[in-house]
Amino acid sequence: MITALLTATGTGTRMGQDIPKQFLHVDNKPILIYTLEVFQNDPNIDSIVVVTLESWVEVLRAYAKQFKITKLKSIVIGGSTGQESIQNGINAITHFAGEDSTVLIHDGNRPLVTSEIIANSLATFNKYGSAVAAIPTVEAVFQSENGVVGEKSLPRELLYRTQTPHVYKVSDVIRAHRIAKEKGVNNTAATCVLMHEIGEKVYFSNGAETNLKITTIEDLLIFKALLSTRKD
Repeated sequence: MITALLTATGTGTRMGQDIPKQFLHVDNKPILIYTLEVFQNDPNIDSIVVVTLESWVEVLRAYAKQFKITKLKSIVIGGSTGQESIQNGINAITHFAGEDSTVLIHDGNRPLVTSEIIANSLATFNKYGSAVAAIPTVEAVFQSENGVVGEKSLPRELLYRTQTPHVYKVSDVIRAHRIAKEKGVNNTAATCVLMHEIGEKVYFSNGAETNLKITTIEDLLIFKALLSTRKD
């Protein structure tokens, strides 16, 4: 069984909004529902679990019913960190799918993921045992201590920007969280970083520039523009 685990615990502080960004409406539909619909319509995905804010659980349940997200198996309350939220979601998956199942972890506010990205992630997972969507860095990159002065230029041809989905065997994620707890690693927002911290290799699958994570007002404007282009 392949389960999509969507993380949707953001509070919208970087957007300056009272409504969490994943629940902002674009064309009368919450951003999170756009993401859910991709996995609902993807034949590779058997079930969906969403980790979200406690105060939005019933709202999400109502939206899922309204937009016919029938693969939604469970809605889980997030933790105090991204790492804890993912662990809560993994625990829920273990109950109905078991540790031998596959999990595809994805940002709920990354609604332009495509079936091609999902398929390539799963193909990479099947070959190497894990997959992290990533894209090459095309801009010049500098390291800076204060955000004002660039102290060191980094070779962009060696740099990749990771996105989601991340695909793993559920038992591997459980093991990673156990080792992280033993090592005192407790605040990684991305599972690929957690895996790297405990010494696991990170294998890249194909991401895309359009696989946008909506965290700012500018991101929201780009999403609206890309959505309009798709409709055209």
